[in-house]
Amino acid sequence: MRRKGFPESYDRSALLKFLTDIKGGEREVRAPIYSHFFYDVMPGQHVTVEQPDILIVEGLNVLQTSHQPKAAKAVPFVSDFFDFSIYIDAEEQVLQRWYLERFMRLRETAFRDPGSYFHKFSTISNDKAQEIAKDLWQNINLENLRQNILPTRPRADLILTKGTDHSIETVALRKI
Repeated sequence: MRRKGFPESYDRSALLKFLTDIKGGEREVRAPIYSHFFYDVMPGQHVTVEQPDILIVEGLNVLQTSHQPKAAKAVPFVSDFFDFSIYIDAEEQVLQRWYLERFMRLRETAFRDPGSYFHKFSTISNDKAQEIAKDLWQNINLENLRQNILPTRPRADLILTKGTDHSIETVALRKI
């Protein structure tokens, strides 16, 4: 869990194969299904994409470049397959507040289900839950944001910055 959301937690080669097949015009391309409930890819489950006119790819690390050994052959970046990219931004303090509020709200909803990966957080005190949520933010999400996500912002074609109420406050379109 301490590395969930970091680049190494993604199957980049599978994503690249999926995008290659889509761009190559394959009639049907399958993608695995990820469950936030179980906090993992669902074995044997997939969604089939059939020659889409528009495909939206969402993810924390999709604008990243990879570090390749000097002797390696050229490997495409996920973003090489994008016609247009959007980065949705907000101030760190706003992101933290949203994360803590969401964590506490999920304790009262999805975490209550005994099958949920995060069920253990629904049975602890509010103070302990706040402490855990702050630790998760500080030591996982904020670290990932600063090391891996924010550095990709300049690579986006469009940057939308949200305010505390989730409304778009600024729009920055990169000239191409």
